[in-house]
Amino acid sequence: MKAGQCQYLLGLGSNLGDRAYYIEQAVTALAALPETKILAISEAFDSDPVGYKEQDSFLNICIAVTCDFNPEELLAACLSIEAKLGRIRTIKDGPRTIDIDVLFYQGGTVELPDLTLPHPRWQERGFVVFPLRHLLQAPALAKDASWDWLRAKVASLPVDGSGLRPWQGPTPWIKPTR
Repeated sequence: MKAGQCQYLLGLGSNLGDRAYYIEQAVTALAALPETKILAISEAFDSDPVGYKEQDSFLNICIAVTCDFNPEELLAACLSIEAKLGRIRTIKDGPRTIDIDVLFYQGGTVELPDLTLPHPRWQERGFVVFPLRHLLQAPALAKDASWDWLRAKVASLPVDGSGLRPWQGPTPWIKPTR
């Protein structure tokens, strides 16, 4: 990681149209942000909707990125990517082409009008906790002591995995290594 860069953990979800396509497009758009690198991508999960139940299931992943953005700038970039991918906010917790949540900031906590880090409801959401468990074991993060507190917290959570299924479909956001 270059000087001045910071790590963030993000949650991505989609439940409209070709969910895998929208996840792939969001990962590609995040990787294309200036001075941004994708460090790791979790396993994907198919999950039942939370909150507003009258909608299709979600495809969810978590990713780790490094970038030069401060938390507000990264949030703005994520909202811009969501808009470019057709996200329309009409119903709270409603259907969406893509949702990109900034979950954690390596720099600690943030309390702003539009952004709270860590994400305030992450512990209640199996569709975040289960991918996070996987993500934090990725080689790029497993030996990073700055995430030890989160690894311990995630491992200790008694989160119910009902409503979650390992994704069996394509994973075009994961490029084969050569």
